[in-house]
Order: sequence, then structure tokens, then C-alpha cells
Amino acid sequence: MDVAFLGGPRPQRGVGVVAPFDFALDRELWRWVPDEVSLHLTRTPYVPVEVSLDLARLVSEHETLGDAVRTLNAISPEVVAYACTSGSFVGGIAGERAMCEAMTRAGAVPSVTTSGALLEALADLGARRVALVTPYTVSVTRALEEYVAEAGVTVTGCAYMGLTRHIWKVPYREVAVMARRAVRDAADALFISCTNLPTYDVIPQLEAELRLPVLSANQVTMWAALRGMGTRAVGPYQALVDPAARPGPQRPVLPPVLPDEGQQQEGWT
Repeated sequence: MDVAFLGGPRPQRGVGVVAPFDFALDRELWRWVPDEVSLHLTRTPYVPVEVSLDLARLVSEHETLGDAVRTLNAISPEVVAYACTSGSFVGGIAGERAMCEAMTRAGAVPSVTTSGALLEALADLGARRVALVTPYTVSVTRALEEYVAEAGVTVTGCAYMGLTRHIWKVPYREVAVMARRAVRDAADALFISCTNLPTYDVIPQLEAELRLPVLSANQVTMWAALRGMGTRAVGPYQALVDPAARPGPQRPVLPPVLPDEGQQQEGWT
């Protein structure tokens, strides 16, 4: 068979992704990526620590980041994204900026992190009040609240699951329950934290129900990385990546959430 007429392949544009060793949602990241872009993932070394502030610090050490980015240099990505929320907010805003600088030094390309992308997305939406959903324990959740507050954004409500492992196994139904619990007061947006928490298919449903933009960790990471290389993320009916999907100002009042609804380890603040 003569395949000369096919031409190609088309020139490849790459996003390098540094993820924690336990990251399990590679396929979800790809769902935000247009056809002409490829993702090239590498992972931080395994450490025998459950999800916690200690783990967040270990997977965001500058030496670890530098080694990970250098493994990506051979394929020449146009941008590098650090795909971990807790690892990029645990050091505050200054720590997040230092992480980007460390990755850029190692790879000589622009770098973004999940938590930095969150602040960028909130600014793009003009959101100054945000509700939070996390799968974390209370201590990790508090660190996220402090990070957001440091940026001048008010946290209007927060719901957390108290998990320390197997976060990628949480079903969409539980994510939706926690979202409804978090959005009790007026908010400009909802953020669902953790790149290991599945969110892609639940975002349009929650935006339609809650009548406000819904952001997730993987979504903002891919949105910022792709924007950094001059292209756009794909995601129909998601306000961040599709401005036509951005809702009006009105949001229905939600009924009270029963105490026994959702997972046994849930909490709220």
C-alpha cells in the first residue's frame, strides 16, 4: 500500500507534565488537550508517605522538580506543568513562584503549577469569592484556604473528605455531593482540588446546577499550560475554557444538606 499521499505526521507540540508518583488520572488530563498537542508525563520518585502536608513538601522539593524536568528536556516541550495542587500551595505564593523558577531553570521553558494556575483562572473569571472542595484531611485543606486567602480571595465555604490515599477512586457522585455542601453562601466560583480527584464529566453538570463556574485541579493545570503555549484547552460546557458557557449572575438557593449525605469521612467549614 502506498501511503505517500498521507503526508505527516503533523508537527508535534508538547507539554511536559511533572506529576506525583501516585498520580492515576493521565487519561483525564488528555481530555482537555487539542489534537495537535501531546502530553509527556514523568513522575516524582516514590516515597512511603500518605497524602499529607509532609508528602506535599516531599514531592515539591526543588531538586526533585529539577530532576523530573530534565527527563523531559530530550523531547523539547514548549511548557512544563507541575500537576499537583497540595505540592504547589504548601509553600504559599512565594513557594509556588520559586517552584516555577526551579523548573524553568532546569528546562529553559515556561513553567506552571496547579495552584498558580488556580489563581490565574480565578483572575481570568474575575472571581474574588470561592468555595472549595478537597479530598484532603483538615490540615491540608486549611493550607489551601490559607493559600487562596493570601492571594486576596475570600473562601465562602469548604467541604473536605478526609482521605489520605486512593483519591482517584472517588466517584463523581461523591464529588457532586461535596460541591453542593461547599456552595452554601454566595460565591463567584467553585474549585475542586487535587489532580488525583476525577472531575471532567461532572463539571458541566455542576455548573448548570449551581449557576457558577466550576474549576478543577486538572482543568486549570491544562488550561494554563496550553494558554502559555498560545493555544486553548478543549472542554465543552466548561466556563473556564468556553466563555460562551459562563453563567449569568443568578444562582438558585440550594436545600440543606443532610448530615448523613456522602462519605463517612466528610467534613465542612
